[in-house]
Amino acid sequence: MTRRLTEVARKAGVSEATVSRVLNGRDGVSESTRTAVLTALDVLGYERPTKLRGERARLVGLVLPELQNPIFPALAEVVTGSLAQRGLTPALCARTIGGISEPDYVDMLLDHQVSGVIFAGGNYALADAKHEHYRQLTDRGLPVVLVNAGVDELPFPHVSTDDAVAVEQAYGHLRSLGHERIGLVLGPEDHMPSRRKLTAMAEAAGWGPDDITEWVGRTSFSMESARVAATKLIDKGATGLICASDVIALGTIRAVRRLGKQVPDDISVIGFDDSGLMTCTDPPLTTIRQPIEMMGQAAVDILVNQIEGVGVNTDELLFEPELVVRGSTGPARSR
Repeated sequence: MTRRLTEVARKAGVSEATVSRVLNGRDGVSESTRTAVLTALDVLGYERPTKLRGERARLVGLVLPELQNPIFPALAEVVTGSLAQRGLTPALCARTIGGISEPDYVDMLLDHQVSGVIFAGGNYALADAKHEHYRQLTDRGLPVVLVNAGVDELPFPHVSTDDAVAVEQAYGHLRSLGHERIGLVLGPEDHMPSRRKLTAMAEAAGWGPDDITEWVGRTSFSMESARVAATKLIDKGATGLICASDVIALGTIRAVRRLGKQVPDDISVIGFDDSGLMTCTDPPLTTIRQPIEMMGQAAVDILVNQIEGVGVNTDELLFEPELVVRGSTGPARSR
């Protein structure tokens, strides 16, 4: 008990006596101090006293699919900073291969009486996907926001980059450079942003089912998997490749070089995200920039409105991306 008081007091920046008064429900403690003590208790993993467990903590979960892709740490930086400014404590939950699953993270967050959850990643498209942990949140009336994803049958607000605009910009850029055989290197079929990019590309290029089979490569979000998928498209004659992430684009550039070709002289490559260090690659990467700062702040604003009981529109909030032209795209070579 003494150790718990000491740790919570240090975390909250108050005395042990103040912590004791809060945990015992005594008067003489301001609401802000009381909130700080309870938040420290939650963050440190201690159970609240029984009489306090019905109250939600000022704790918000941010659930990410990974941290290896630089775009997710960038989103985390925006969201955690914005939450802190609102007096909320972020709890970062990043999934790893063979590690804690998203449903397990949800169970942990519910045990800590979180005030809300922000999810990012996008693997929600398949009709047979398991959504039970989202239903748990709905049943409890817990505020939730999805970033770059959507579960149609659940009433969660969505904050997304407009993938249709992104593809129009990328495809239009390659066509202006004379490229006619343009392929897509996308994530898995249950990745919502990839699914939207494919729909937009089929419309822009006039693709039918055979074209999709011919000019679309599927990959996990790793450079090696992307290299394999891109190699197949290059072997089929693609001279321009639009990728679902910057990491996939870097794997695509690796594929070009292993085939003895050059970027952009032989193959033009466009990424997606404009994550950190893309100006430092060789060549610097042409990519579609997601407005991550605006999206992260919007997600927090929507979540806080839910927490405070303000009416929230569940329609999707779309943000327009920006084509950033660098050295990985160039004129198509005549063959």
